[in-house]
Amino acid sequence: MANIARITEVIEPEVKALGFELVRVKMLGSEAGDEPALQIMAEDPATGQLLIEQCAELSHRVSDRLDELEERGEVLVEGAYRLEVSSPGIDRPLTRLKDFADWAGHEARIELVELLDGRKRYRGDLAGVDEAGEIVSITDDGNTYSVPFGAIASAKLVLTDRLIAATRPLDASGADEILEVEEG
Repeated sequence: MANIARITEVIEPEVKALGFELVRVKMLGSEAGDEPALQIMAEDPATGQLLIEQCAELSHRVSDRLDELEERGEVLVEGAYRLEVSSPGIDRPLTRLKDFADWAGHEARIELVELLDGRKRYRGDLAGVDEAGEIVSITDDGNTYSVPFGAIASAKLVLTDRLIAATRPLDASGADEILEVEEG
């Protein structure tokens, strides 16, 4: 299996060199015999997203870097795999403490690694991060819960009208153009 910590260590400087921030690096398992995928999510700090051209630029840069290391004998992912570079999207995963602070007031789902006070799942409005940067607060069922950041297995925003309204639109030029193709 791939060493995600080492892959992240290699990829992050490439992401930063383009002026982006790394959101997540994840190895997605194969389904029905398909090859696995190395998924890289990044964002432009100015927009919180990436345009398709930015994804392509980052994909080429990361691919070149991984190829360079492989030529030197360091294989970071064994066997065949797909490289997927994407924007986190509106209902984005929350992977960094700053995500929980930046998206305070928006609905999220949090799943813990193990039970904490009899609960493993929370769904509610994010209430921020404590000053020490160790505890995430979420309001669920009218109560505010404090969850240690290190206890979170996964978290993501829930797609709501409020979230859609708060998300800065990206350049949509050309999105309304229709390309007609004749089939022959």
